[in-house]
Amino acid sequence: MDKKKFAIDSLTESSETKIKIQQECVADIISAANIITDIYRNGKKLLLCGNGGSAADCQHIATEFMIRLSHKIDRPALAAIALTTDSSNLTAGGNDIGYENVFARNVQGLGSTGDALIAISTSGNSPNVIKAVDMAKSKGIKTIGFLGGSGGKLKSLVDMPIVIPSGNTQRIQEGHITIAHIICEIVEEELYGKN
Repeated sequence: MDKKKFAIDSLTESSETKIKIQQECVADIISAANIITDIYRNGKKLLLCGNGGSAADCQHIATEFMIRLSHKIDRPALAAIALTTDSSNLTAGGNDIGYENVFARNVQGLGSTGDALIAISTSGNSPNVIKAVDMAKSKGIKTIGFLGGSGGKLKSLVDMPIVIPSGNTQRIQEGHITIAHIICEIVEEELYGKN
């Protein structure tokens, strides 16, 4: 294995994916930021769900909203809950009602009309994320999909799909964090940048 070439090829692919995001996803990123800005203006909250690396991304993104992303803006917390962090809840749900229902159950219990849900799935086909989106829609919760590849089943189910133009899970995950940071920065600027 030529490790230097491997590293350079990975960085090149990552860079090329970011360029494709710039070319294909900017309008969707802005639309998602507008949805989230509006829910916060209306005193509502953001929920997030996903599996594996996407579960970790949910925690990362929720923290950026709750604590802050920009150190140039002093602002209050923005309510954001990662539905991926409570091991007792997730294991009881998986055992008692089936893993495909764990996120939907939490959306049912924690979500309210006017909230938003970021549903993260690199394939767009995660059954438990799809069920969470279905529950959110039944409760009048706006849905944003952080997806990849073709967008999968979730592309047509969510209100605002953002599909990272790559078939490589690693590049998709990198894209999800990039767009999340952009969205959070836009929301912070829109709500508190003038203060």
